[in-house]
Amino acid sequence: MLIALSFTTPKERIFRSLARRVNVILLIAVTSAGNAYSLGIITHRLLAGGHLSDGRALILASINIFITNIIIFGLWYWELDGGGPGERSRIEKYEQDFLFPQHHNEDYKHPDWKPTFIDYLYVAATNAMTFGPADTKPLSRRAKLLMLLQSTISLVVVALVAARAVGILN
Repeated sequence: MLIALSFTTPKERIFRSLARRVNVILLIAVTSAGNAYSLGIITHRLLAGGHLSDGRALILASINIFITNIIIFGLWYWELDGGGPGERSRIEKYEQDFLFPQHHNEDYKHPDWKPTFIDYLYVAATNAMTFGPADTKPLSRRAKLLMLLQSTISLVVVALVAARAVGILN
């Protein structure tokens, strides 16, 4: 899929490519499924009275899942908001899934401001760490459902996996 992505991504600064968009969404979905599978395996082993006795390995696994979760959801938000980065850069006013402070606060409003990947990564990081939005609010139902899913995954990682790992550290 990465090879297909490299061939389907247009080279222009402003682009719109259905093949690229399908490839990107498939890559994010596959990565999301892999991360969810990892969390499911660890959670199942812990809840089944598992044989996980290495707290250090469990903490490293939970950090890996947690950080991957942030990156994955940053990518989901980046790709879904307003039809994706190509669509957002092409049109002046787009259908927003997120309300950034720069969109509604007169003190920070800039006529040419558009969100970049860093803005969506920040939304994903604050949502994962606080289990809810910080300054950027979800507007659409799909954004709310994605943020709910991300918060739930983060809660399971922190509350169950990391707490158990700390409990079994020597």
